[in-house]
This record gives sequence, structure tokens and C-alpha cells, in this order.
Amino acid sequence: MQNLSKMELLSVGFMVFSIFFGAGNLIFPPYLAQNAGTSFPIAMAGFLATGIGLPLLGLIATARHGGRYTQLIDDRVHPVFRAVSFGLLYLTIGPLFAVPRTGAVSFEIGIKPFLAVDAVNTGELIYTAVFFLVTYWLAANPSMIVDRVGKVLSPLLLFFLCLLFARTYYEPIGRILAPIEEYAVSPFASGFINGYLTMDMLAALPFATLAITAIRQKGLTENSAICRACIKACVVAVVLMGLVYVSLAYLGATCPSVLGYSANGGIILSTATYVFFGDTGKIVLAFIIGFACLTTSIGVSSAFASYYQYVFDGRVSYKALLRIAVFFSFLASNVGLTELIRISVPFLVALYPIFIVLVLVSLFDSQLGSSRGVYRWSIGLTLPFSVLDGLQAADIHLSGLQEILSMYLPLYSVSLGWLVPALLGVLIGFVVSRKAGGKNGRQTA
Repeated sequence: MQNLSKMELLSVGFMVFSIFFGAGNLIFPPYLAQNAGTSFPIAMAGFLATGIGLPLLGLIATARHGGRYTQLIDDRVHPVFRAVSFGLLYLTIGPLFAVPRTGAVSFEIGIKPFLAVDAVNTGELIYTAVFFLVTYWLAANPSMIVDRVGKVLSPLLLFFLCLLFARTYYEPIGRILAPIEEYAVSPFASGFINGYLTMDMLAALPFATLAITAIRQKGLTENSAICRACIKACVVAVVLMGLVYVSLAYLGATCPSVLGYSANGGIILSTATYVFFGDTGKIVLAFIIGFACLTTSIGVSSAFASYYQYVFDGRVSYKALLRIAVFFSFLASNVGLTELIRISVPFLVALYPIFIVLVLVSLFDSQLGSSRGVYRWSIGLTLPFSVLDGLQAADIHLSGLQEILSMYLPLYSVSLGWLVPALLGVLIGFVVSRKAGGKNGRQTA
């Protein structure tokens, strides 16, 4: 029986953790917990569901299908649906939003505090140029990502995080206050929706492919052995992520009573590290943010180039696509972080329900008879409501329709109105497929 050693599993697990864990992962938990106050355990339960639970399920689903997830969607839904949905997914987590955010956030939090006001623009241009050159250099040969990221950058990232968390638990900044805003009303649902902003659920599908590639390069050839090793490595990654998320949340929850409420999680981290470590804290934070953002930028850029090489059937080389992605990310990172985040939210709110349904249905593919009907009905009933949620997030309000749905559709008011239609779609698709002839239901539209 083929197996990886414990050290090899840890190496792949560290790689997956580091690629997942970017700037957003550091920023969102403390901001959530700051507002959730004494309800932060409930809010974090919702956040962990979308920030860890769903990404893990996505990783497992991709591993169980041998990394050939796009082919599965081609077969079960339709090639056009796969082309549009996965095209949007890779653009969203790639050069449009997530990768530019890594350069912009790492500069804003890690570098900008060290610069004079009149040197900020030039400093950002130079920093992001170097940042994305390093991204290209490390991602240009994807076979070496596991060694460069898993063995070098991950331990450094965890070391700096441990310094911050040790001080947080030993001497909290202040006491935890009562919840405010939406966390005073629906902490779990609010945390659940905020987990979307990490983009980890969307990134799970391409990142699982990177993990499978790394495992194959270590000598495993049997599909069952590769699947087992991938799942074990991914469990290592999400456990690490969970520990970091909870620690960041505790840090954020203890800040407002002394430091007041901050506009975002980056300010919370910056202020807290200064309180704990003085000027040295700024340097520690610069390393934390820099390594977290760099590893994410490497992994996502590599996944983007690999996917579009597949889309173009090899007519465009991996390195050419990587150069395009990295160059566009460099340009976008210099045009405004606030605008990038504002535009990305509606896309995420609209895309997330579709991929949540796809992952959950694919996990039970064999139990559902490998039925095209289940996939198509569940996606068909989910899509309208995910689009409505995306429109709401973009401040495009269809007031009459939204009032009716808020009154009669469960969970619609907390942006989870797609859940009941999705479950109904699974039930209808399963019944229709069974009536069409058992396994032949796979051929049913």
C-alpha cells in the first residue's frame, strides 16, 4: 500500500495552509470578533463553517474525484455552465480581486507605516513590483511550490503568528464587550456570510489540484492512496487555519474596550501589535502579512495559469498565462484596495451558493445515483436566489420582490434564501431521476 511519510504529509499540509492563508484570513476574524463581542464564539462558529468547513469539503470532493472536478461538472451539469462558473471563479480568486488584494493589503499594513507621506505612492509601486516579481519567480515552476512554500515560508509564517498569539493569550489588551450591529441580532448568520470574504471555499477546488500534483510528485500513483494522502494533508491545513482564526478572533474581541472600534481588521492588527511590541511589533506584523500574502499570491496565480492553460487546450503556455496574470495583478493592486473589495463582494455573494451546492452534491454523487438531474435541478433553483443576493450586495434593490421573499422564504433576510430552494432542487432532481429509470437518470436533464 502506497503512503506518504508523516513529514511529507506535514509538508503538503503546510503548503495548502500557506496558500490558503492570505491577507483576508488575517483581517476578517479580528474585525468580526470586535463587533460580535461576547457573541464572538457563536459568530466564529458561523465563520468557521464557511471559512474552514466548506473549504475542507471542497478539498475532499476534489480529491475523491481525482482532481478532475471540471470534468465532473462538464458531465453532470453542462460544459457551458462549467466554462462560465469556473471562469468567473478563477478570475475572482485570481487577477481580478484576490491576488491584487494580496499586494495591496501587504503594503498597506506591513510597509506603509514605515514610509513618509510623500513617499507612499512611489513606495507602493516599488513594493508591488517586487512582490509580483517574486510571485512569478516562485510560481513559474509549480513542481517546486511544495518545497519552497511548504518547507520554508510556512514555518516562518507560523512562527510570527505564534509570537503574536502567545502575547494575546498571556496578557489580553482588554475585556470583551457586548455585541453590536448585526451580531447583536444574528451572530451565526453574520459570521457565516463574512466567511465568504476569505474566498477559501472558491479557492478549495484549484488548491486541491495543487495538493494532488504535489502528492503525485512524491511517488504516489494509486488513486485511492493519493485521495487518502490529500485528505490527511488538507485536514492538517484546516486545523492550523482553525487555530489561527480562533486566536485572531480572541485578539479582536479584547481590543474595543481599550482601543475603541476600528474600521477594519488591518487596523486592529496594526494597533494591537504596536501595543504588545512597540515599534518591533510593526516589523513582526510586516513579516506576518508579507508571508501570508505572498504564499497566497503564489498558489492562486499558479492555479489560474494552470486552469486557463487547460481551457486553451495548451495553445497558450503556462508561463505566458502566469505573466499575464501577475502583470494584471500588479496593475490592479495599485488602483485602490477599497474599490477592489467593494466590487468583489457582489461576485462572492452570487458565486458562493452555487459552489456550495456543487460541492455538497458531488460529495454524495454515488448515493444520489450520479444523477445529472440532481445537479441541474439544485443549481437551477439556487442560481436565481444567489443572483438576487449578489444584486443586494451591489446595492441594487428590487424592493417589492425582496419584501415578498423576506416574508415567505426562510433565511432570505440573512442572505441564505438560496438554501431551501437548493434542498428542494436536490429532492426534485432525485425523484425525477429515479422515475426516469434508476441509474439511467444520469442521462436525464
